[in-house]
Amino acid sequence: RTLDRELGNMDTDETLPLSQRSEWSDVVPLTQDDGPNPVVPIAYKDEFRETMDYFRAIYSSDERSPRALRLTEETLRLNSGNYTVWHFRRLVLEALNHDLYQELEFIESIAEDNSKNYQLWHHRRWVAEKLGPDVAGRELEFTRRVLSLDAKHYHAWSHRQWALRALGGWEDELDYCHELLEADVFNNSAWNQRYYVITRSPSSGGVEAMRESEVSYTIKAILTNPANESSWLYLKALYKDNKELWISDPSVSSVCLNVLSRTDCFHGFALSTLLDLLCEGLSPTNEHIDSVRALATEEPDTNLANLVCTILGRVDPIRANYWAWRKSKITVAAM
Repeated sequence: RTLDRELGNMDTDETLPLSQRSEWSDVVPLTQDDGPNPVVPIAYKDEFRETMDYFRAIYSSDERSPRALRLTEETLRLNSGNYTVWHFRRLVLEALNHDLYQELEFIESIAEDNSKNYQLWHHRRWVAEKLGPDVAGRELEFTRRVLSLDAKHYHAWSHRQWALRALGGWEDELDYCHELLEADVFNNSAWNQRYYVITRSPSSGGVEAMRESEVSYTIKAILTNPANESSWLYLKALYKDNKELWISDPSVSSVCLNVLSRTDCFHGFALSTLLDLLCEGLSPTNEHIDSVRALATEEPDTNLANLVCTILGRVDPIRANYWAWRKSKITVAAM
């Protein structure tokens, strides 16, 4: 291996048990102490048991050497979730002043088999933080590859957001979010990331600066797929700090009316958005009233918000109890 050549090209034939390698002949393995009467002893494989015994020995003696680094690699390939091994590996890397770019490659090889591993991502962040902004692009590309296989990968999204904050790379992130939403507009993680960018990027100017263009973008997405809850929630989030504008902006109530006038789609999210507007102070127009009553099979209610809740209980039966509760909380103001 490249690592073997760099660290001394010693007798490291990994096809042999550690006990048969001359490199480890001076080490006395340290066995696991389960006490005199273990209740449920674990049936470890021989290879795993021996590797861990040798790891305990070097960990106990605090040996920070090239062979110790190689042994942590072997140990992690058997169990990449062992946080003690990752911790000790960092100590050895620092002691040897090891090439951290090579370490990124090692992490990527481990991630191929098990990327949903807190220890791996913690280690990756430690390495990237030491390398600094020069690896910003690499970290974003790494998470992009992981997300291409699992668009909801929590660790990858968390690492990507950390990399943007700590290392940079904001300039292309909205384009990346758009790319993901073009592929799957129901990707709620991409909608979340889009909001993260407009609220956190130092160059975006914040929601105030981005609101008009983002509202336009979101309404197009809603009209294409009215049954996508993520885009409706994103629309509301754009007015999070400005309730008055949320109620008064004609773009919001207009998209509700547009969807409610259609017969080819689910009306639930348009109705729930209209309900929020009514409960927060929107004075309904005749167009609002006519659009809602056109969907009603029930006896018309003089309180429009009540009628919306009744319709929602029918078109969204999974949450019928929730809509009944919402109806019970409606005040006279929400007419």
